[in-house]
Amino acid sequence: MTYSQKLQELEKRKRKAEEGGGPERLAKQHAAGKRSARERLELLLDPGSFIELDPFVTHRCTDFGMESQKILGDGVVTGYGTIAGRTIFLFSQDFTVFGGSLSGAHAAKICKVMDMALKVGAPIIGLNDSGGARIQEGVESLGGYAEIFWRNVQCSGVIPQISVILGPCAGGAVYSPAITDYIFMVEDSSYMFVTGPDVIKTVTHEDVSKEALGGASTHAEKSGVCHFVHPSEQACLEAVRKLVELLPSNNLDQTPLLTGSTLDPADRDCKAIAQLLPDSPNKPYDIRLLMADVFDDGNIMEVQSHYAQNIVVGFTRLAGQTVGVVGNQPAHLAGCLDIAASLKAARFVRFCDSFNIPLVTFVDVPGFLPGTAQEYGGIIKHGAKLLYAYAEATVPKLAVITRKAYGGAYDVMSSKHIRSDFNFAYPTAEIAVMGPEGAINILYRQEIQQAEKSGRVHEERNRLAQLYRDKFANPYKAAELGYIDGVILPEDTRRVLIQSLKVLSGKRERGPSRKHGNIPL
Repeated sequence: MTYSQKLQELEKRKRKAEEGGGPERLAKQHAAGKRSARERLELLLDPGSFIELDPFVTHRCTDFGMESQKILGDGVVTGYGTIAGRTIFLFSQDFTVFGGSLSGAHAAKICKVMDMALKVGAPIIGLNDSGGARIQEGVESLGGYAEIFWRNVQCSGVIPQISVILGPCAGGAVYSPAITDYIFMVEDSSYMFVTGPDVIKTVTHEDVSKEALGGASTHAEKSGVCHFVHPSEQACLEAVRKLVELLPSNNLDQTPLLTGSTLDPADRDCKAIAQLLPDSPNKPYDIRLLMADVFDDGNIMEVQSHYAQNIVVGFTRLAGQTVGVVGNQPAHLAGCLDIAASLKAARFVRFCDSFNIPLVTFVDVPGFLPGTAQEYGGIIKHGAKLLYAYAEATVPKLAVITRKAYGGAYDVMSSKHIRSDFNFAYPTAEIAVMGPEGAINILYRQEIQQAEKSGRVHEERNRLAQLYRDKFANPYKAAELGYIDGVILPEDTRRVLIQSLKVLSGKRERGPSRKHGNIPL
C-alpha cells in the first residue's frame, strides 16, 4: 500500500468513526431534541480545541451477533480540549451506538482519559447518555463500571469532576455521577434511577413515570442528587462552562482571579443591606439579595437552588477572586437548619476546602428545625456533618452574623470556636442560647405568672423580652469575649470581607497527622 493510499485509509477510518451509529440513528437523536456526542463537545469546548483519543477502538464481544456490528469508537467519544483556554479532559457517550451502552472497551476509553486528567491535574467532565451496561458483555461490562467508580474515588478532592446527564443514566451507571462533585441535568430529557419504572411496578406495584421517578425536577427538588437543572442542552452546557471558569484546575492550584478595570470597586458601599434587614427579628427577607449587594456584580452561581431552600450555597467572586458563599435563608423555614440543609451545606463546604476556595458565611439562624420527623431522621447525626465540615476546613473562613444566631446552630455556622478566621456581626445581631420569647419563659417564670394574675402579661412579656435582648441577645457580649472580631455597619461588609481575605491569602494551617477523620456519615 502506497503512502497516498495509507492516508486515504486513515481519512476513511476517521469519517467512519465520526459517523457513530449512522445517519438514521442520528436523525432519531435530533428528533428527540438531543444533540450527538460530538455536537455536545463542540458546544461545550472552545472552538476547534477538541483533540480526540482512541477513535478507532471497537468492542471485544464476539457473541450474540456482535462480531458483525463493530463500530469505531464503541459508543463513546473521549479526549481533551479547553474551556476559557484551560485544559479539560472529557468523555461523551454516543446514544446512537448500541444505546450508548457500556462495554469493556467503552469503559477502558473512559478510564484512560480519567487517568490522564489525574496525571496532569485537569478537570474531568462526563457527558452521560447511556442505556446502561451492555448485556452481551456480561461481567466485563460490570467490571468496567467498577473501574470507573474506583477512579472517581481516586480523583475526588484532587481534580474537579463534573457529570452532565443528557439522556438516560440507570442502574449501576448512576454511581459514577453520584461520586463526582457536581451533576447537571436537562428538563424533560435527563433521567437517573437505580431501578426503572417497569421493575418497580413488577416488584412493588407502584406505577410511576420516568420523569416522576428520576427526572431533572425530581432530583433537583426532592432527592438533592442534581445540583443544576436547565431547560435545554445548550443552556446546560453553557452553565458547565461558567462553573469550570470559577474553579481551579486541581487541589494544588489557587482559585482563578479576574483582573481589570471592569471589576466592581473593592471599596464600594453595600447600600441595599440596611434597607433589606427588617426591624423585626422575626420578619423574613431574602438572603440572596444581601449576598448580591456584597459580591462582584451581584452574580452568584447558586448550587442546588431548588433543594433545601432554607440554606443558600454557591460560587461567586469577591474582588475578582472565586469564593464559596453559604447563608441561612430567612425566607424559607425562617432559616432553620434541618437534615437536608445540613447535608447540602456540608458537602459544599468540603468541596471548597478540597480546592482552596475561601468560604464566606452569612448567619441568620434561629436554631435546628424541631419535630419528630427531624429527630427520627437523624438530625443529630446529619447536623454534625455540617459542624464537622466547617471544623475540618482549613481554607480562609469568614463569617458575618446579620441577625439571629441562637443555640447550637450558632456554633455550627462557622463560629470562632470551630476556628473561623474572622467573625463579624451587624449591630442588629442577636447571639444567645435561645430567642427572647423562649428564654423569658425560663428566666422570668415567676414574673410572668404574677403579670398573668394582674392582667398585664402582654406588657410584661414585652418588657422582659427587651431586658433579655439588652443583656444577652446582642453582639457586644460576644465581642467582649473575642468571639466576634468586630461589630460592623452593613454598608462596610464588602470592604471588610475583601480586606480580611487579603490578610488570609497566605494562611497555613495543618491538622493532626492521621489517615483521615471519621465524619458521621
